Amino acid sequence: MKLSPLLLALALLGGCQRPPPADAPAVLPAASVQARAVATQAHPQTRLLTGIVRPYARATVAARVMGTVTKDRLAVGLEVQAGEFLVQLDAGEITAQFEQAQAALALAQRNYDRETSLAAKGAAAADHVRLAADQLRIARARVDEAEVMVAYTTVSAPFAGVITADLVNLGDLATLGQPLFSIEGHDQLRAEVPVPESFATLPTDSPIVIELAGHLVTGRLVEMSPAADAATRTRLAKIALPADSGARSGQFARAYWPNGNAIMFSIPRAALQTHGQLERVFVIADGRAHLRLVRSGAALGDEVQIFSGLSAGETVIVNPPADLRDGQLVRVTP
Repeated sequence: MKLSPLLLALALLGGCQRPPPADAPAVLPAASVQARAVATQAHPQTRLLTGIVRPYARATVAARVMGTVTKDRLAVGLEVQAGEFLVQLDAGEITAQFEQAQAALALAQRNYDRETSLAAKGAAAADHVRLAADQLRIARARVDEAEVMVAYTTVSAPFAGVITADLVNLGDLATLGQPLFSIEGHDQLRAEVPVPESFATLPTDSPIVIELAGHLVTGRLVEMSPAADAATRTRLAKIALPADSGARSGQFARAYWPNGNAIMFSIPRAALQTHGQLERVFVIADGRAHLRLVRSGAALGDEVQIFSGLSAGETVIVNPPADLRDGQLVRVTP
């Protein structure tokens, strides 16, 4: 059976009609929220630097003359007082030089006495008296020099402290400049810390927190090199430790070195939402709530630090409603 042209046209027209449109989404009403501006503050920054504890008084004592070690009271850990005898050197030639100087002084003294006596009688010229006086002064200076050299054969502690290294034995030949022992004082301990050259120079007497064996003490900066080491690009800083710090020489130390200020952001903890490992807040802009991912830091009472995701001057929603949506209109209430 054949369809009439009219019926065929009506059938085609009905097949080309579009389906009715779906209902448009409903517009969400403005939500009433409480808000607070992002707080900013300058937060002191520190860098952890490692160092070592050293006493203010420390020395390596060396021989000032060449001689054989005949007496030795050295022992590592020995407590000594300033000026206490420790090492005796035998230098026979120095003793001989001292005796020669004494004999020359006695001869010069006799010559001077004779010339002055003759000059008083008019039997000697004034030039002879002056020459004898000059020779007498030279002889006295040589005796003084020889006495100093003899004193160098007896080595004593330069200050009160403890022997940390015994570098010679009985019978050794100590040469000029050869180290004999090392000594360190007991008090005025300091933490010596290499500081990167990029760090700012702190003024003398600046307080610096030092960690020693798990406890913290506050030291004072007493010295800092103005020049950096060519190999390490660091400058040596010396930090005086308090007398009751309990530190000991050679102990490992950590210094919390001030390194300027950083601007830190904080918001109420009630504004931060956590979903799994994601942290987010709602920020108000143009009268709408905008979802923002953030990274938080330490909690400070009712506040929490924000490391990233927010900027100064922005406003966040506190205790956002559970049904609040991204882009929804908001109305801030007191």
